[in-house]
Amino acid sequence: MTEASAGAALSIDLVSEAATSALAARLARLAHRGDVIALRGELGSGKTSFARAFIRALGRGDEEVPSPTFTLVEVYDLGEGGPPVWHFDLFRLTKEDQVYELGFEEALAGGISLIEWPDRLGALLPRERLDLTLLAAGDPGRRTARLAPSAAWLSRVEGIIAT
Repeated sequence: MTEASAGAALSIDLVSEAATSALAARLARLAHRGDVIALRGELGSGKTSFARAFIRALGRGDEEVPSPTFTLVEVYDLGEGGPPVWHFDLFRLTKEDQVYELGFEEALAGGISLIEWPDRLGALLPRERLDLTLLAAGDPGRRTARLAPSAAWLSRVEGIIAT
């Protein structure tokens, strides 16, 4: 079930991990060079699973996509002339400006950025972004996704309701 809530936020009931992967694939097809998706949620809420499905949807489908928990960032050049996908996990960041050591400016300029723990960026988090919050919804694999798009994402995300 998908519903529009206050303002431009959308709430999507994801009944399984396959539904989460399907949402990731739909958003991957809508993403453009320079886009930022801020992935929010508690530990174990599915942020990395979402990122893995997103990256595989743009690639061959069998890419090795490890969690960047220890490396802090993984970059995927998926070929076909598309932009690289930068997958950041900022949980261990202690100062927001440390993100520059990870190639953050390059990611914003020429890639698609998936950012786990985006609050670690403070004021450096771009205003134009899609905030995606994953919440556990009882049964294993079941989640609620809350999407809060900026103006650049609004029309793209509204199209998800129609599909």
